[in-house]
Parts: sequence; structure tokens; C-alpha cells
Amino acid sequence: MFAFNYAAGASAPAVIAVWVLVLVSLYVLNEISRRSKLTGFLFFFVLPAVLSVLWFTVLKDKTYLDWFHLVKVYSATAGCIGFWCIRFLKGKNKQTGTEWKLSENKWALCFPPLILSINILEAVARDFQVGIQYSMPGGGMLADEAMHVIGGSWNYMNGIAGLLNIVTITGWFGIVLRKKTKSDTSKDMLWPDMLWFWIIAYDVWNFAYTYNCLPGHSWYCGLALLIAPTACAFTLGKGAWLQHRAQTLALWCMFAQTFPLFLDEGRFAVQSTYNETIYFIISLAALLINAAVFVYMIYKMKKTKRNPYKAELYTDLEAYKTVKALAE
Repeated sequence: MFAFNYAAGASAPAVIAVWVLVLVSLYVLNEISRRSKLTGFLFFFVLPAVLSVLWFTVLKDKTYLDWFHLVKVYSATAGCIGFWCIRFLKGKNKQTGTEWKLSENKWALCFPPLILSINILEAVARDFQVGIQYSMPGGGMLADEAMHVIGGSWNYMNGIAGLLNIVTITGWFGIVLRKKTKSDTSKDMLWPDMLWFWIIAYDVWNFAYTYNCLPGHSWYCGLALLIAPTACAFTLGKGAWLQHRAQTLALWCMFAQTFPLFLDEGRFAVQSTYNETIYFIISLAALLINAAVFVYMIYKMKKTKRNPYKAELYTDLEAYKTVKALAE
């Protein structure tokens, strides 16, 4: 599945150790950035502004400046900024004197599913593009980045899986904030209806996407980058997977933009083996898992007679109740 760069002096233990370091770093940085209003502001307002100046000036000949990478880094950062605003923006109505919170505005709560859907659609479009343009024997090099890809039926299966993943995003208006406690003052953006089965379906789909379309980066951005937010959502940061995903993705994209050679060259670069059977199996698994979540959603819709885009769908499940109990 993966090929280490032994020609550049790589050793399997060293590469695995660096992978673990990436995973732990993403987890820890997410923990730091989510803990307060100030740290979130520094990480997702100040840091990307400073780095943007560097990318388009002193690093312009080294960093990724193609549309895909720029859209990815800025859309992930936009998600972080939007979620920060939902968590912390509040004020008083000058006329009535009543307090308002952005987290209580239904239009604002449309932003998380919207930015998530756009992010998934970007990847779905890329999968279909690779499937259409690079299905010739042996594949070819992407025009906008120096990476070899192989197109095939796996791209279409995974593209459909991504569309199903969007359709199964439920309970938009059930998003709430985490209540402050002595051990956690984060005010995380909780999404009680976004439960473990949807998250696993997303992770499998997204890994298949990175393996299909970013094969030279999937060791890090496919595995470590997906495990970090999921681990946080299942441990210290229960119920806030989307917030964790956006923050770890933005941090990783900023790192990759600033140090692109880490991924593309040297002893720690990891390539795909380009085994078409593996492509097929991973994408088929993504399609089947997302189809199963879709079928379950339809079942719950019929049973509860609820619109999953207007009301929460999984309120009877213990996993939902666990997250809901953390809310303000």
C-alpha cells in the first residue's frame, strides 16, 4: 500500500516515528487551539495571515500555489474562523438591551454543514476528474502538481461515496456549545447528531480520496490527519468532531504550504505502491459504508417521521445523549 523512500536513506522505524509525531502534534495543537477564545484567534486568524504573506513573497517559488491547494488551505481556515465566531461571538441589542449569541442564530448554524459539504464536494470533484482524465493504462502526472495518479472505477465509487456522505449530514440546527467546566473551558461547537458511524464513514471515504488523488501525501494527510480529530472526538473533545477536523486540517495545510518538501522529497516522503487492487478495495469499502449509513438514515426517517435537515434524527441513541449532556 505504501512505499518508503529507502533510496534517500529512510528506515521504516524512523518514518513510522515521524508519522506518530505528526499525529501527536496535530492532536496536541488542536487541544491548545480549542481551549480558549485567545488561542483560537491566534491559531486561525493571526497565524494564517502571517503565513499568507510568506507564501506569496519569499516562499512563492517553493510552496503550492495551484488552485486546489489554495482552496483547501483557505476553506479549512474559513471553517475554523466561522466555528470560532459561532462559539464566541455575542453582544447586546442596543434597542432592547437583550443579549444575543451567534450560536443561537439558525442562519449561522447553516454554516457548519455548508462549509463541510463544500469541502467534501471539492474532493468529490477531484476524484471524478482523476477518473475521467487519468484512466489510461498506468495513469499519468497531474497537470497542477507533480504527482502521479491512476484513474479508474475506484474514483467513481469513491465520488459517489462522498456524495452520500453529504446527504447523510443530519441535525443541522441541533448544534450547541459545550458548557464550561473546571476541566474544559473550550466552549466547543458540539454536533450531537453527528455520531460515530457517520464519522467513520467520512474517514474511510476521505482516506480513499487521498489515496486515489493524493497518493504521495496519503500516509500523512490520509491517515494521521484523519485519526487526530477522530481520536479527539472520541476522548477529550466529545461531540465536536467537525471543529476538530477543521482545525487539524487547517493546521496541516498551513504546515504543508510552508514546508512542501517534507511531503514530496527526502527520507520521510512516503509514496503509494499504485496497486490497482488496493485502490478498488478501499473505494469499494468507502462506498459500501456510506451506503449503509444512508440506508440507516432512511430507516430512522421513516421510523421517526422527521426531516433530518430540520430536526435531529438520532435523539434516541446513547451516543447522542452523551454529547447532548455536555451542552450548555
